[in-house]
Amino acid sequence: MPRSHARRPAPVHVATAEMNVLDVLHALSDPTRMTITRTLHADPERACGTFPVELAPSTLSHHFRVLREAGVIHQREDGNRRLTTLRQADLEERFPGLLAAILGAYERQAAEDR
Repeated sequence: MPRSHARRPAPVHVATAEMNVLDVLHALSDPTRMTITRTLHADPERACGTFPVELAPSTLSHHFRVLREAGVIHQREDGNRRLTTLRQADLEERFPGLLAAILGAYERQAAEDR
């Protein structure tokens, strides 16, 4: 019997005007989500399975959902792949300087920890 391929529901994204700074800060408070965000900052678009994290697919999906619902990332379907981009311009419009400050603070902390 052939296996059916059910389509995934399209991801839901928060409008820029609806982004909440506390949701963004919460999303970026997790090391895995910071790795995803830093990866996208360096490489603007990636397929979901190509991030430098070793997690079960369901756990990774959870992290993508938190980032997406906070407005940090955008995801779109491309055939059988889901492509992810950083919503850098939207974040800058809504919270000027926030993403740069968080990424800079993270890099400084990482350097101190080494």
